[in-house]
Amino acid sequence: MNQFDETMKFNVEDTQAHDVKEILTNVYNTLEERGYNPINQIVGYLQSGDPAYIPRHNEARNHIRHIDRDEIMEVLVRTYVERELSN
Repeated sequence: MNQFDETMKFNVEDTQAHDVKEILTNVYNTLEERGYNPINQIVGYLQSGDPAYIPRHNEARNHIRHIDRDEIMEVLVRTYVERELSN
């Protein structure tokens, strides 16, 4: 069995999750302020890794690039699932 057949564990600490949420909120607000569809732009960035989807305004591009895209996706999924399960 090679290493790609085994299930890997991935965990983001709560403090990192808080930072991700703050940065995503800033990025979302910046995109909205600049007239972009924030969801489309963030998804484009997460899928491609291309920072051009995020504007430089309000340092949004610099901030989002300091967080691994996997961490962002993990926080998004966790937040969604927790909210859905609490309803």
